[in-house]
Amino acid sequence: MDYLPLFFDLKQRPVLLVGGGDVALRKARLLTRAGAQVTCVAHAVLPELHEMLDLHQGQVIIGEYHAALIDGKVLVLAATDDDGLNERIHHDAVARNVPVNVVDSPALCTFVFPAIVDRSPIVIGISSGGQSPVLARLLRAKLETWIPTGYSRLGQLVGRFRDKVKARFGSVNERRVFWESVLQGQVAERVFAGQDESAETLLERQIEEGNARHQVGEVYLVGAGPGDPELLTFKALRLMQQADVVLYDRLVSPEVLDLCRRDADLVFVGKQRDNHAVPQEGINKLLVDHALQGKRVVRLKGGDPFIFGRGGEEIAELKKAGVPFQVVPGITAASACSTYAGIPLTHRDYAQSVKFITGQLKHRTTELNYAELVHPNQTIVFYMGLHTLRQNCAGLIAHGKPADTPAAIVSKGTAEEQQVLVGTLATLPDLQDEAQLPAPALVIVGEVVSLQSDLSWFGEKAPLV
Repeated sequence: MDYLPLFFDLKQRPVLLVGGGDVALRKARLLTRAGAQVTCVAHAVLPELHEMLDLHQGQVIIGEYHAALIDGKVLVLAATDDDGLNERIHHDAVARNVPVNVVDSPALCTFVFPAIVDRSPIVIGISSGGQSPVLARLLRAKLETWIPTGYSRLGQLVGRFRDKVKARFGSVNERRVFWESVLQGQVAERVFAGQDESAETLLERQIEEGNARHQVGEVYLVGAGPGDPELLTFKALRLMQQADVVLYDRLVSPEVLDLCRRDADLVFVGKQRDNHAVPQEGINKLLVDHALQGKRVVRLKGGDPFIFGRGGEEIAELKKAGVPFQVVPGITAASACSTYAGIPLTHRDYAQSVKFITGQLKHRTTELNYAELVHPNQTIVFYMGLHTLRQNCAGLIAHGKPADTPAAIVSKGTAEEQQVLVGTLATLPDLQDEAQLPAPALVIVGEVVSLQSDLSWFGEKAPLV
């Protein structure tokens, strides 16, 4: 190793910072977050830096640096643009055996600042030894996406219960097994879901019982988005990668499914019109049964679980069975597919509201309230509307929507196979009869569709017909 990773306890410890510009300000933010008492010396100091040090019981000295300022300090930082001064600070600190960092000068540093992932009390430092700070920052960004901010609260919770666990379990191995179960189980998930009191109550019960393995598992209703795996949320990805069982529907793309935990049981429960692999009642039962076996179950849904995704029905059954659950929103098809097609759902010149409509009501009825849908200055988005396209276009026209209102079909939105067909309420059904764009597809109606040719950015543009 070029450097040994160490963590300094700087609370109420004196640190010298030479320099008063932007670089010094960035370093001062880190030092004050760590509780250091910072003395800053420079000919000029930024007002923000001055205010920060005043707020954190620091000191500002306007004037020249001299070696005596190092006396009694535990760290020295040089953040000046004067090479000669930086070298002098380095030599003065080394002579006094005080660790020194000279910004952007690895050869003059006896310690370096890592890129930091702060989930205090969990803190991760990534260092390239000054060889590639950009690479270290890129790695930090990756870790930021993998480690939820809830790990901070989880670490604090564990810290509060360490003594109780030590008293309850006699051996180091027993404590290790207990904490591994806790940190990969429901206690952790409740913290991540913001249910801190519930997590603490459960942890107390598990300590009393001497067993962290709770009999009931948990169900996660996860929105998989419209198909592009890069549109998944961080939380969705984390839960997918720890699931024991994944129940997925037809709208979940293979690329998204590939991101699930490799050894998870994948169960297809997809639905097509008049062809349900598993009826909804069967899906509800599978969710409950797997959870009661102590498994972590992901119900992976295309789009968002609460927008035509039957998430409410599934939650009702989980609550009835006493199964813990979480719901992770996904980017719904209307938002994602319209964006990828270059059709803004709202626009101050064309549409001040948007309506999401299912093209298929319960029991296969399509008795829509067309009178409510024909108001001007709004966008209408039909989900599952291909098979009722002609009926819906005719219904809108019959209730007063102009026949030349722009309308579009977005097929397989956000995927490489995405296709967009643009016409009007009068022409779109015939255009679709000829084009035969496949499902899944959205139908978008409104003046905003006329912007598609100018705003299209993903795939080929579709001409207005």
